[in-house]
Amino acid sequence: MIALDLEMRLARFPLRVAARLGAGVTAVMGPSGAGKTSLLDAIAGVRSISWGRIAVDDDVLVDTAASRSLPPQRRRVGYVPQDAGLFPHLSARDNVLFGARGRAAEAAHAIDALEIGHLLHRHPASLSGGEKQRVALARALATRPRLLLFDEPLAALDVSLRERLVPYLTHNVGEAVALAGEVLLLEEGRVEALGPPLGLLATPALSREARSGIDNLFAGRIAAHDPVGGVTRVPLAGGLVVSVPLCADLPVETPVTVAIRAEDVLVSTEPVRALSARNVYEAVVRGIETAPGEAALRCLVGPDLPEWLARLTPAAVADLGLAAGSRVWLAVKSHSVRIAAAGRPVP
Repeated sequence: MIALDLEMRLARFPLRVAARLGAGVTAVMGPSGAGKTSLLDAIAGVRSISWGRIAVDDDVLVDTAASRSLPPQRRRVGYVPQDAGLFPHLSARDNVLFGARGRAAEAAHAIDALEIGHLLHRHPASLSGGEKQRVALARALATRPRLLLFDEPLAALDVSLRERLVPYLTHNVGEAVALAGEVLLLEEGRVEALGPPLGLLATPALSREARSGIDNLFAGRIAAHDPVGGVTRVPLAGGLVVSVPLCADLPVETPVTVAIRAEDVLVSTEPVRALSARNVYEAVVRGIETAPGEAALRCLVGPDLPEWLARLTPAAVADLGLAAGSRVWLAVKSHSVRIAAAGRPVP
């Protein structure tokens, strides 16, 4: 458990957080500039607070009233900042060994998990953004910390590696809501909400962040497993059925959260036939939101379902002649669907 009661002075407003976070995964969400990174910096010990207290279980990390502040290396907190924070004068191997404090076995395990064996002789200046993040993640895991802090650690990772790591880490709103046990929502330096992810979906600030992340989030229940076909069927509220990768370890009737990335939703203006995707739904375009280089379609699949979001290029919207009221078919591969049960990710 993490107990927070602190204030920090930021450029535009003070960051004021009073919250108790339980065990498991907590997603810190909020608009850009809300104070998320500053909060992680304070917990990790790389930035001082104005006043207050931070404790992990019974161990007090900071207590300004008692003039107590543990240095970062004594907090047993693994932290991966957005810029990776690697030591430029050390090789990738030595960066990981530094995190492991020389324990070769711990370093080797982290190196294998992040698949960075071929990078070990190189220095940070010669690494790409994704390679730096992988080394930084390995260094954090090698510390065997009691608490892991990640500031968007998956942004620069390749898709295949991201899919293997995402059961353990969260990045955007869809993944956070599907995988986290609770969400701490910040808005202009204050706690807007704290609670179970699905219970916060109606919170305006989370809705705006979800829209910017462009993810589709639904509640459902396990209906049946098809080991031969390799899928599990999940009916959603409103009657729509989604096929997901087989998760036979979850009993029938288990409540789950379904997350589908908007970029994984294919759009057709004609009925879809002879397609490998297991999930195909007829829908109506309710609106189109555009930004430089991309467009988001809001589609109504059923009267009792939330709108689906699909991300396309403006060129695709123009070529398909899409507009509000257009009839479309949405297609999603089963392996593009991610689910979680009671805050526990399903591989």
